Amino acid sequence: MIPINNQLKKKVAIYIADTESKGTYPLRRAKTIAQALPESIDITLIAPKKFQSLLKDFQFVCAEDSRGLLTALKKLTPDLLLRDSGSTSKEEVKNIKKLVPSIIHFDDFGIGGELADFVIQTLYTETSEKQLAHYIVGSETFIADSQLIPYKKIGLRKKESNQPPHLVVTFGDEDPNNLTYRALRHLLQLQIPLKITILVGENYKHDLIDLRMMALSRRNTSIQKQTDHIGEILSTADIILCASGYLPYEIGVMGIPCIVLAQNEFESTLDFPTERNGFIHLGLGRKVKQSMLLNAVMELLLHDSLRKKTIKRQTQLNLGNGQNIICEAILYCLDYPKRKAPNNGTGKETSDMI
Repeated sequence: MIPINNQLKKKVAIYIADTESKGTYPLRRAKTIAQALPESIDITLIAPKKFQSLLKDFQFVCAEDSRGLLTALKKLTPDLLLRDSGSTSKEEVKNIKKLVPSIIHFDDFGIGGELADFVIQTLYTETSEKQLAHYIVGSETFIADSQLIPYKKIGLRKKESNQPPHLVVTFGDEDPNNLTYRALRHLLQLQIPLKITILVGENYKHDLIDLRMMALSRRNTSIQKQTDHIGEILSTADIILCASGYLPYEIGVMGIPCIVLAQNEFESTLDFPTERNGFIHLGLGRKVKQSMLLNAVMELLLHDSLRKKTIKRQTQLNLGNGQNIICEAILYCLDYPKRKAPNNGTGKETSDMI
């Protein structure tokens, strides 16, 4: 890694905010990065108060919105801000640049990203336009958190079983369009031996009673609350049905046949969960026909060659090692900041030697 030459202890702030359909991955990414950086760096996580309990092992500052973020940055005076809050505007980034020497954004599709020092685009769309030089785009930036590591490439190690195949259905923490209900209603029409596990997130806002009633009408079908250790459940699946945000990357780490439904128009444009990378993408979930979904499931169950092809394509990507790229970018920005640190007399004194 790049050495940090400055004698004073460096300060990094990581800001996470609510972004539709992204689930808990930004939180897990932030924690993984914080744990991967040298102990000589002082790290503070900034987020809405509702995330405080999930970040209890880290220095935490509450910020409910962009204004709260500016207030926190004035107090903390970090050397670097990692921002994981979706798309940004130029105006808000200009205000932050007055306070912070270096800025790195994650998955920013707004014009504010043009003013950041680096933009890490793990989520990306197909485009013929040339990317700006400071954009780092591609699946190689995906970070697998520690809970996924034991299951890396597990699809290559699985053996045939006499048990019914296991289908896991999950549409993230919130599932705003209730694709869970739509998918289960279709899947109930499958008249074959099949174990179905429906995972619903902590912030699932729809009626669970309807799901449970449907599950009771079919053998080997259950509804479970999604836990922090989602990899443990996903690793037991023979097929996974999910949205097309971050989850396909996690599935790609494990190598499990996967059918994807987009939660919204934005997700439908993402260029990672495609056939060339080992996924069956059926488009927008709210428009998918029952016959399309059931045919996709049956093809994976009946054609072993197709299953093996999807597993091979996923595992050949060798996903999950993005922390190396990101930590290099962080350490580079700390060593070679684009702007001078503000001298406003605020923030705590730091004199620890590295």
